[in-house]
Order: sequence, then C-alpha cells, then structure tokens
Amino acid sequence: MKRRSTLLACMGILSTLLALPAIAADDALSKILSRKAIRVAVPMDYPPYGFVGTDMAPKGYDIEMANIIATKLGVKLEIIPVTGPNRIAYLQTQKADLTISSLGKTPEREKVIDYSVAYAPFFDAIFGSKEVQAKTFAELTGKLISVTRGSMQDEELQRLAPTAVVKRFEDNNSTLAAFLSGQTQMFATGTAVAAAIKQKNPALSLELKVILANAPCYVGVPKGEAQLLAKVNQIILDAKKVGTLDEISQRWLGAPAGNLPE
Repeated sequence: MKRRSTLLACMGILSTLLALPAIAADDALSKILSRKAIRVAVPMDYPPYGFVGTDMAPKGYDIEMANIIATKLGVKLEIIPVTGPNRIAYLQTQKADLTISSLGKTPEREKVIDYSVAYAPFFDAIFGSKEVQAKTFAELTGKLISVTRGSMQDEELQRLAPTAVVKRFEDNNSTLAAFLSGQTQMFATGTAVAAAIKQKNPALSLELKVILANAPCYVGVPKGEAQLLAKVNQIILDAKKVGTLDEISQRWLGAPAGNLPE
C-alpha cells in the first residue's frame, strides 16, 4: 500500500513537471517565438513615424523600431496597419503582439496595457496659419481646432484648452485634411508630423502656436505579459546604449533622441 502511494505521488510530480513547458509556452513571448513572427500594430498615416513610401513599403521611425525588435527576437515582422483610435483595441483583442504607434503614456491607458521604456521623443503642439493669432491657451478660446479622436493631443486639448472648439476625426489624415481644406483654423499634432507637412507643402502658411506637451513614445504591450515587456525593454535599452535610437531619431526627426525616460 505504501509503495502504491509513493508511486502515485511520483506520478503526480512527473505530471506537474511535464505540464510546465505547456504553461510557459502560453505567454505572449513564447507564442511569438513559436510562431516565428511578431505582429506589430502601426498607423500608416502618421509620417515620419509610420507611412507608406513611394515604393508602397512601410517606412518611418516606428517601422524601424519594429524591425529592430523583430530582428533581435529572430522572427519575421508582420506590420498590422491601424488607426489612432483602434491601436489599443488590437492589443486587447490579441490581433497584435505590440503596438509601436508614437504612443504616449496616460493613466487611462496604463489601466489596460503595459508600457515599455521610451524609444522616441515626441512634442505635441497646436499649429495653424500665421494669420491666426494664438500664442497662449487663453487665445485658443473660440478657435476651431482639428484633432484625431482618442490621441494624446485630444486629451491634452480637453485639459489645457477647454474653451477651444475641437473638431474630432477618426484618423490622422482626416485631421490634417480638415486644416488644409480650410475646415478648421488650426490642428493638433506632433512637431515632427507638422515638419513633414511643411516639407511637402513649402508654400503653406504654417507655424507652431502653442506647445501642449513633451510626450515621449512608448511601445504598447498587452497587460500582464512580463516576459515580453522585459525583452522589449532590453532591446530598446541596448539600442539606446549603442546610439541606434539617436541615429533613427536623427534620420526621421532631424535631432537625436536625447535622454529618454526609462
């Protein structure tokens, strides 16, 4: 009877040990490595962070960061085109493994996703025609401003310029088109994006009106995926240490990444 109890106990321990790899393989990082591919959600309408080049291939700061992570993991990169409003939902519904989308950090987002260390700088500001006077938040009162719904700029406008007239759009192209077509007097975006617009439209009367925030970009990771988060953080920190982040930032933003928060 004693031998039988001992045998059953040993079998129970063996079953537990055999089950451990299956449990470990259920985490996001293990799935990515097993699949040999990583799905990264990136908006394709937000140059110079993410856009489609003349050769119809994805380009930009965020695309380069995604490529670095995929290369370091030794897996294939699959870019999942998204918009600003749905990039978080793609993580929550497991349609993407990461989102690299010039994503800023907010308390609301931290409730549903985890953040990597910062990988890129990003200044949010309000831009408009030189003919429109608006150098302070008070002077934005009654001014019509276009912004992408659910973006960092949207949240900042609500908090800092509650008396402005905000017109919200579902994607970045629509936000910019509203200003360019004269539907709004100003628009809210990142300084790098505004610089890209000015470069494409040199005759455009455009200037920075008010800085909303300096909001560095973070990689969005599904909530609770500690192993994946740690791996992404290590890849970013290594790229920062050897100067790769400064090189990418210089190429796409015209300035080094600088001392990004960790």
